[in-house]
Amino acid sequence: MELDDHAEELASDLGVDKEEVKSDLENLVSYSVPIDEAKQSLRRKYGDGSSGGGGAPSAVDVADVSTEDSSVTVTATILTVGKRPIHYRGEDHVIFEGQLADETGKISYTAWEDFGLQPGETVQIGNASVREWEGNPELNLGESTNVDRVDDALAIDYDVGGDAALAELSPGDRGVTLDVQIVECESKVIDGRDGETEILSGTFADETARLPFTDWEPRPEIETGASVHVENAYVREFRGVPSVNVSEFSTVSTLDQPVEARSEPEQLPIRDAVERGGAYDVALVGNVISIRDGSGLIERCPQCGRVIQKGQCRSHGEVDGEDDLRTKAILDDGTGTVTAVLDDELTAQVYGGNLADAKEHARDAMDQSVVAETIAERIVGHEYRVRGSLSVDEYGANLDATEFARSEDDPAERARALLAEVDA
Repeated sequence: MELDDHAEELASDLGVDKEEVKSDLENLVSYSVPIDEAKQSLRRKYGDGSSGGGGAPSAVDVADVSTEDSSVTVTATILTVGKRPIHYRGEDHVIFEGQLADETGKISYTAWEDFGLQPGETVQIGNASVREWEGNPELNLGESTNVDRVDDALAIDYDVGGDAALAELSPGDRGVTLDVQIVECESKVIDGRDGETEILSGTFADETARLPFTDWEPRPEIETGASVHVENAYVREFRGVPSVNVSEFSTVSTLDQPVEARSEPEQLPIRDAVERGGAYDVALVGNVISIRDGSGLIERCPQCGRVIQKGQCRSHGEVDGEDDLRTKAILDDGTGTVTAVLDDELTAQVYGGNLADAKEHARDAMDQSVVAETIAERIVGHEYRVRGSLSVDEYGANLDATEFARSEDDPAERARALLAEVDA
């Protein structure tokens, strides 16, 4: 059944103007409200109780809200309020989002209209629709939702406001407030929805962690070395780790006192790091047990930078490849394995020569595999401490290395020392 048919059916049942009903129905559907829920909402709006049980939805505790509910009424305290722009079905929208809580639990919400919500106030939200978001129920507040202020405060066990340390952030957090130091920052031009768009990206740091960030409206306050106060940021997942997003509705101000930035990464067993699903700026220690194919002297597509095989790029077909160096070392610490990916600079360090040296080596041997063999001879069987960002997907765990150094406490050295003691 087409939307026009649904509107005609509703108009006939409710005895109201079809075009008015159609406009309301289109609006709800544009906000991803399922058509059956949208029709029930309009029946309630226009006073018909023949579908969906009639009357206002029953009041429930936050902990009892389920994705099987079509709409609910809750009384809760607003914890956070974020504001950001989105582009949905060809149109620009401004939404308000965050978390709210009662004595039983907390839940995320998205408001498609400005209800004037403020952190700390207690409200009764009537006729909020429920949708599933990242596996959990989320309240959606639209034009059929009623919001009333409540004088009596609730005894909740959650902090009001978005103040957070970087280590506390999770993908999906909205309305976040941070004090951070910008340890890395660069300007980029990307192909955005409206053509080429300039953004800032880099790394935020505080005493607890380091995380990547993107500023979608480049601000002069955000520059390498600066300490800033950021309000109304939101968090997405990028390569398995939280990534802080600063939007046009975020505010950024320079702090008088510098924020102390964590200089050393968290060191984890490989198994723990992999089970997290990813980690930004982490250190892993283990033995290099082998290097993977695609190490040593390689060729990349000049257009997209992907590694090519026999002059063929998966995206651009036959191309004239550009030479490069790379190492894919398998690191094992007894709890698990990861592939540590070394860029051209780190590969040059472990190989003992630059790209020109590697090309000459391959020409002399008439075989470019000698470069990978040399790297393997130098690093396989030794223990290394590797620092970088870990991503985990269906193809395995990869650590994009920023540091790759022999462990000061090398197991081979420990074994030799032990044998020397035994022989003595």
